[in-house]
Amino acid sequence: MPYLFTSESVSEGHPDKVADQISDALLDSFLRIDPNSKVACETFVTTGLVVAGGEVRTQGYVEIQEVVRQVVKDIGYTKADYQFDYNSCGIISAIHSQSDDIFRGVDRANKENQGAGDQGMMFGYACREMDNFMPIPIELSHLLMQELASIRKEGKKMKYLRPDSKSQVTVEYSDTNKPLRIHTIVLSTQHDDFDADDKMQAKIKTDIEKILIPRVKKLCPTRVKRLFNKDMILHVNPTGNFVVGGPHGDTGLTGRKIIVDTYGGRGAHGGGAFSGKDPSKVDRSAAYATRHIAKNMIAAGVCNEILVQVAYAIGVAEPVGVFVNTYGSCKLKDEQGKKLKDGIIADKIKQIFDLKPAAIIERFGLKNPIYQPTASYGHFGRDVYTDEVKLYYNPNDPKPQGNCYEKSYKNTVKFFAWEELDYVETIKKEFDL
Repeated sequence: MPYLFTSESVSEGHPDKVADQISDALLDSFLRIDPNSKVACETFVTTGLVVAGGEVRTQGYVEIQEVVRQVVKDIGYTKADYQFDYNSCGIISAIHSQSDDIFRGVDRANKENQGAGDQGMMFGYACREMDNFMPIPIELSHLLMQELASIRKEGKKMKYLRPDSKSQVTVEYSDTNKPLRIHTIVLSTQHDDFDADDKMQAKIKTDIEKILIPRVKKLCPTRVKRLFNKDMILHVNPTGNFVVGGPHGDTGLTGRKIIVDTYGGRGAHGGGAFSGKDPSKVDRSAAYATRHIAKNMIAAGVCNEILVQVAYAIGVAEPVGVFVNTYGSCKLKDEQGKKLKDGIIADKIKQIFDLKPAAIIERFGLKNPIYQPTASYGHFGRDVYTDEVKLYYNPNDPKPQGNCYEKSYKNTVKFFAWEELDYVETIKKEFDL
């Protein structure tokens, strides 16, 4: 019997995402001056106020207020009418030094033996529904938010848009887990108070139908475009007006959108948030590593859907366990002609991929300031790209300078490197594909 599955996304102007972006911008700022910085930053935002807290161990200094105001400005909170804007919001820093107990468990003389920054389990997931190996509901939810933000920043259409918005996509699947159609789209967007209530709502819904959704469809492969149909239910601002929004409408906290950040509820989640955490925290780095494994396994043709779990003990480099679930979609057979067991696949993954924290950090270049772009529209399914970043240490001799802002260096780094399909041939060779 067909069933429905739903995922949501939120815009960069959503209060929780404002908090995530500030936390990751602070992390990037510390990594610009000292690549070995240990950072765990949390942010709270509300009407006219930002509070940044957490623990940091670093060899440099970051101007917290400057970083925070730039993030808020770039998101689009630039008007006093929003009751939260970059120019006038109060900023409180409650950042202190990292615990020596945590540091001694993570730091090692031999960097290869660097311990995990905490215990816990992390999951990576991939499937064939979208070309980027993401599930359709979360990917469409992200695309709706990204395109709505682009329209707002272009400033040519839908000029009433404000930064805060949310989307939700429900997809109908067959009993064999094939996507059949888009059942419902829910979209709520903050807006100016520009007309009578009923006229505003009619205008916004028409623009979503005629401007936003066609832009999103253009970005989809043909098989996904076909899922949009005349029977699709569309709810736009279902509560009515959405003038009051952002941190004035609701407080925001770092780490409150972990399902938006990952797979929209598909697969599983270990519970650890990402933003504001340096890569020694395996909540983040190991989640990137398991997504990389899952995506490459699908691309190599091992299976059509896969969940990969890795688990760690604090201060211990080697994972305590690796688990795989291919949901019965494995294409390979064992010597008896039966489907290859998931346990055998897990053992092979341990042989192919080094899952010690130091190896993960090295593989993806995670000591670089690459994190703020991950803090909105999901950490997975994104395009890999290279860009030039400014560092306040020599990348060829990564020692913090005496006056860390006295001299800067430029370095080209890779963003979203965990999305690369660079292990496909290795996997094929290991599995005799």
